[in-house]
Amino acid sequence: MQSSRNETPGEPPAGDNEASGKALRRGWTTGACATAAAKAACTALLTGDFPDPVTITLPKGQQPSFALAVEERGSGWAMAGVVKDAGDDPDVTHGALIRSRVWHGAEGSGVTFRAGPGVGTVTREGLPVQVGEPAINPVPRQMMTEAVTEVCKAAGRAPDIVVEVSVEHGEKLAAKTLNGRLGIVGGLSILGTTGIVVPYSCASWIASIHRGIDVSRAAGLNHVAASTGDTSEKAAARLHGLPETALLDMGDFVGGTLKYLAKHPVPRLTLAGGFAKFSKLAQGRLDLHSKRHAVDLDWLATRADALGGTAETVAAIRQANTAMQALALAEEAGLPLAQDIAARAQEAALATLGPESGMAVEVLVVARDGRIVATAPWKQVHSMPPLG
Repeated sequence: MQSSRNETPGEPPAGDNEASGKALRRGWTTGACATAAAKAACTALLTGDFPDPVTITLPKGQQPSFALAVEERGSGWAMAGVVKDAGDDPDVTHGALIRSRVWHGAEGSGVTFRAGPGVGTVTREGLPVQVGEPAINPVPRQMMTEAVTEVCKAAGRAPDIVVEVSVEHGEKLAAKTLNGRLGIVGGLSILGTTGIVVPYSCASWIASIHRGIDVSRAAGLNHVAASTGDTSEKAAARLHGLPETALLDMGDFVGGTLKYLAKHPVPRLTLAGGFAKFSKLAQGRLDLHSKRHAVDLDWLATRADALGGTAETVAAIRQANTAMQALALAEEAGLPLAQDIAARAQEAALATLGPESGMAVEVLVVARDGRIVATAPWKQVHSMPPLG
């Protein structure tokens, strides 16, 4: 099997890893791979020959070429496959074989889509694809439609073609994604808005958060919980009895979550996370990843001092090895440091949401064993105190 790693014209320019300054190789979305496979298969269906490599046009005009990993023809159908190269992005579909199988559709039907093995089907409202349709997003559909139409036009045929997209081992790979929670069953989504995967941008994770919010809104939910991890998510769900559709796995992307909610609000938001990550949010930081921001122990010591901590406690917190140790020192001294962090994290969240959202926010600081160690109770955005 081969993947398209050729510099000209197949490989997009390298991206930058902002944390290390190292140039990272970009890759291709599942949508771009499915489009290349569909174009090659359609060409073989109409002409008998598979173009290899096959060149496609991306939404921004780039024209990469893809090597074919598999190609087959039968009576009235053709299939081609491309191995996804996600570059240096930690994508679960890196190395997956994306196949497109095509055959003639009914006269006047245009280009239509089917979910093959390993591609999911949409079962919930709120996603950009209708319920019952294959989980192939609008931009990949447009890319495949344009590619197939181009081939049909060159052959003097109407573009009445059925495209079935499949992903080898897609059901197993989907278990590592948020698809099940979003109501995509049976496999993966075929994604992409530019055709290019930017390494470590985690754009797909943020997109999943956005789609989760869309699904919650479409379901008419008035309360969602966004959590930094599994333990805090379980704590929030247990506290409020929330359904799975109300749970958003935001990871470190609190900024992406809040900014999308500002434009697509729900009445009530619970933010749940660990003390270390929420200490960063309490300082107004909207990316909680350790590569972006380390825990600021000096700041935590300053907060402990403001809460009445002794000089010895403040010094110990400043010299702590971890945020958890700092919290333990504060608790031992009877200082409500976790509560202070919860309240300040709530202020930062409300400030990001803005007054037009009208949302109410609750913050839960959750220990590693699942205990809720501090709560900032419900506060609506318009009653927000100024950040201090």
